[in-house]
Amino acid sequence: MLRRWVGLIVLGAFAAAPAMADVTAMAPDGFVIQVKGEVALDRDAAWARLLEIGLWWNGAHTYSGDALNVKLDAMAGGCWCELWAGGEVEHGRVVMVMPNAMLRADTALGPLQGLGVSGAMTFTLADGAAGGTAITLDYRVNGSSLSALDELAEAVDQVLTEQVTEFVKLN
Repeated sequence: MLRRWVGLIVLGAFAAAPAMADVTAMAPDGFVIQVKGEVALDRDAAWARLLEIGLWWNGAHTYSGDALNVKLDAMAGGCWCELWAGGEVEHGRVVMVMPNAMLRADTALGPLQGLGVSGAMTFTLADGAAGGTAITLDYRVNGSSLSALDELAEAVDQVLTEQVTEFVKLN
């Protein structure tokens, strides 16, 4: 399963990405990624889109192959889960919600989950420069799987950039 997910990450690295992204920090025990975009929606509509994660998350970066199997319960303790006939996975646990402004999940996505590292992913919505809503995704990962984290940071950055790009361009 790890090889499958890593392969999917590498494939996702070649997708067009109008969102701005960067591995903003790299340390021996972790990395920080930030991805920014802007959507032509007001905050209420952008928040509603964020919570409908199965509509904009790329199914190639799921275990089932279908993003519609992914749900995000926007409440403290809520599950960011994927359920399908062949299994289920908890991608993350929601730890903070400020409606129309911020959602944070404790998550080690994909191959990171098997490495025993921890991650905090924060989606922040703010007023956009063009009158819409700006979205910022911050992902902080740390743990002791040093060489694996070095190898995966750029691929994870590409996958997350792809997701924010899909969030922004969804009709």
